[in-house]
Amino acid sequence: MSDEEARQSGGSSQAGVVTVSDVQELMRRKEEIEAQIKANYDVLESVSIGMNEPLVDCEGYPRSDVDLYQVRTARHNIICLQNDHKAVMKQVEEALHQLHARDKEKQARDMAEAHKEAMSRKLGQSESQGPPRAFAKVNSISPGSPASIAGLQVDDEIVEFGSVNTQNFQSLHNIGSVVQHSEGKPLNVTVIRRGEKHQLRLVPTRWAGKGLLGCNIIPLQR
Repeated sequence: MSDEEARQSGGSSQAGVVTVSDVQELMRRKEEIEAQIKANYDVLESVSIGMNEPLVDCEGYPRSDVDLYQVRTARHNIICLQNDHKAVMKQVEEALHQLHARDKEKQARDMAEAHKEAMSRKLGQSESQGPPRAFAKVNSISPGSPASIAGLQVDDEIVEFGSVNTQNFQSLHNIGSVVQHSEGKPLNVTVIRRGEKHQLRLVPTRWAGKGLLGCNIIPLQR
């Protein structure tokens, strides 16, 4: 294989996008060149001569114990093939680099698209859900009551009361049931107060007044 053939074969893979098949073809060509190099070295070994031994005797005459034409041809072939081998190895290295770079770019694009899709889905869910809607409102609070201690205020709009929320609220009985089953236990209560959301912890407790909360809650029309 000559230098010109190596350049032409390399140009075909570099002209377009490098594929795995291109790399496999380069590797096959590399193995062919290595086999040819070995075959030419075998020729030299068969006459017990290497790449550097002189082909003339001590008196300067051509050696008569070896086939000079065969030795010179084998040496020339080895030099040419070694140059071809270097060229092909360079092409293999460049092709592998391109494949690796393209894989990294594809992975980055896939991650970016996945992130974009996730953000779009999240945005769509947020828009469809909208801000939480209140289902009840604090109408009055007794001073010193558990509701007052928790920080509830009159006109607070309730969007979550323990396990009760906008989706499952049906009547004030739902809140009453949660309160009865949570005596002495903290409840997470979320309210909207002057347009801002507040998280409170309310502990239904027996106190000097009536009930376990000490506040009056009324349902909001849905």
